[in-house]
Amino acid sequence: MTEGTHGTRVGARTPRREDARLLTGRAGYVGNVRLPGTAHAVVVRSPIAHGRLAACDAKEAWTVEGLLDVITPGDAAAVRLPCVTLATGQRHTSYPVLDETVRYAGQPLVLVVAETREAAADAAGLIDLEFDELPAVIGIERALDPGAPLLYPEWGTNLVTDSVLGDPDCDEAIAGAEHVVELTFGFGRASPHPIEPRGIVASFDGAELTIRTSTQAPHHVREHAADALGLTHDRVRVISREAGGGFGGKEHIYPDEVLVCLAAMRLGRPVSWTESPGDRLVATLPARAATHRARLALDADGRFVALHADVVGDLGGHPSNVGISPFAVTAVMLPGPYRFDRVAVRLRGVVTTTTPTGSYRGFGQPEATWTRERLVDEAARRLGIDPVELRLRNLLGPGDLPCTTRTWQPYDSGDYPLALRTLRDLVVPPARDDGRRRGIGFSCHVEATGVGPSMDMKATGMQAGGYETAVLRMEPDASVVVSSGVAAMGQGIETTLAQIAADRVGVPFERVRVVLGDTAVTPYSSIGSIASRSLVVGGGALTQAAARLRDKIVAIAAHRLEAAPDDLEIVGSAVQVRGDPRTALTLREIATSAWRGWDLPEGTSPGLEERVSYDPVAYTFAYGAHAAAVAVDPETGAVEVEGYWAVGDSGVLVNPAIVEGQLRGGIAQGIGMALTEEIVYTDEGQPITEYLLPTTREIPDIHVVMLETPSPITPGGMKGAGEAGTIGPPAAIGNAVAAALPEVADRVTSTPLTPEAVWSLLRHEPAAPG
Repeated sequence: MTEGTHGTRVGARTPRREDARLLTGRAGYVGNVRLPGTAHAVVVRSPIAHGRLAACDAKEAWTVEGLLDVITPGDAAAVRLPCVTLATGQRHTSYPVLDETVRYAGQPLVLVVAETREAAADAAGLIDLEFDELPAVIGIERALDPGAPLLYPEWGTNLVTDSVLGDPDCDEAIAGAEHVVELTFGFGRASPHPIEPRGIVASFDGAELTIRTSTQAPHHVREHAADALGLTHDRVRVISREAGGGFGGKEHIYPDEVLVCLAAMRLGRPVSWTESPGDRLVATLPARAATHRARLALDADGRFVALHADVVGDLGGHPSNVGISPFAVTAVMLPGPYRFDRVAVRLRGVVTTTTPTGSYRGFGQPEATWTRERLVDEAARRLGIDPVELRLRNLLGPGDLPCTTRTWQPYDSGDYPLALRTLRDLVVPPARDDGRRRGIGFSCHVEATGVGPSMDMKATGMQAGGYETAVLRMEPDASVVVSSGVAAMGQGIETTLAQIAADRVGVPFERVRVVLGDTAVTPYSSIGSIASRSLVVGGGALTQAAARLRDKIVAIAAHRLEAAPDDLEIVGSAVQVRGDPRTALTLREIATSAWRGWDLPEGTSPGLEERVSYDPVAYTFAYGAHAAAVAVDPETGAVEVEGYWAVGDSGVLVNPAIVEGQLRGGIAQGIGMALTEEIVYTDEGQPITEYLLPTTREIPDIHVVMLETPSPITPGGMKGAGEAGTIGPPAAIGNAVAAALPEVADRVTSTPLTPEAVWSLLRHEPAAPG
């Protein structure tokens, strides 16, 4: 059967259909939800970092007119949330939504509910809390100190996990190498900052709890809320129309959100809560906080021999939903796109009296790339080799793929050297002479995308499945509905799924509707839209469902037209004999007869609906190469990114404009990680709430070029793109700063490179926190 006239939707720069409602104020954000009788909640958070809640008196709060409920730790003693990803040796597999032991400033302690937000805030201010305070434990080094206070005394340590992966003889390979570069790297704690904050409206009618929330994973939220509150899963419905950005920070339900659900059940009326700007840095999970002690070994010809890292991650006050997994991803993705004889990583996680760490776009991969690429550039500097040439000398080539890395990652396809050579040809250094020091830095990466092999996830300790299901239905009027369990959060998934359906079935794009974000009507998705998987796994399922639906349509048409299926084509809104438009049936005629059960081939069931579950056999691996041009003011330490170039390969591009937009947005976030973003704590565990996001002044023109190597795994050939932009920028910018300041190049080891940090490097002084 030949392609119809709609067979070119995949690859088209189709305008995002979401934008019409997003830009005109018609989007379904949680903040727009208005239910009759809605009450409003405020969370009372701990002002201290470590201690015991000795008393909690709400008597004065009840003097506020309109107060409806106060939920204290005693009221929610049995309400817990699970740790979905478990580390080797991890003792705690869940955590309470309210706890009388305080382990970070900002920990929720009480939920107050009133008729209005103002009354709830007034009552919250009257809750009298008394604490038996304990010393704070801030930073990885302090947590590992044998004399440090213990967050969980029954453990006898602050260490959550300690394991080794990779080659056991890596140390021997390094010891016998001609050259060894050894550096210690640090990463500032960074925070997701979606345009829509976390929010929830929960309602309970006595039988069903309905949760309207901003989330990346509606089914994930449903089952965890149900289990926490003692409800069967069929009695919880989660609706997420828009998510206003997620970036990993909305991949699970939080304790404060579960408390809102509990309040709705206790009161029998809707309860609304939205995270305040002041709470975000202490309540929404940050990420990145880690230390790497790493070594790169090379032979006399500059060939990479071995790579070793000791990765220690800061888990905060308790292992979160994702636990150690971002740091584990750092470990397994450490080799990047290069050949190594040996690779090994020691992986540890510690608890500290800080906000628990979780997911953020890139999920450990920007950190792996920074460590590896800074080592490569430092090796090039010490050996007197051009850093691009050193990379090209060691990159895996297309003839080496597929291959399995020394940390067991099954790279599938691509041309890593082509990406770097293409990038090198794009870079045009700014020509200015204003007294600032200038440099250009490069970085290369491979990105693990399409998280999904369910049994692989089980084997690595993840308590979730990774398959996706697509339901594709042609209605009696020949309109088409796609239903998927992945969630929309600004990544354009509604448009790209519609493109796949239109292209693969052969119908007009305008006749395709996509339904997402409602657990009552969409197929189950265990983990939703995380880890660059929405289009890879969800789109893979849809590609297979569309092929089946198209085959059924053609089979029905062939039966009625008394023609061979291979002689038919879909053109416009009809199925016709190739070259003979007079012998045809409209899609509406076919769809109507199918739903009525009329004139069907023998053995064909009525209706036109296909349901396909796709569980990938492996991850897919996208890749890219980035370059940054920076100018550094030696008097102030200020770093300006003057130019940025990126070459990426995400397999088949369903919509190149969306992919390029994803890359540019991710690069902006990567620039923030590199230069400005960090949550800093005082020694007493108090967060310093000045958090500097990059603005349009800090983001230069970003030049993007896409290569296209189809995935040999994914139906449709797609690889992930959502996180690609964040992975390369910190390393490219760090290498550019080191190139501009060769006298301190080996000390460019930590993010962010704030003006104070760079100024201190130039004066050989340690930078103060923040």
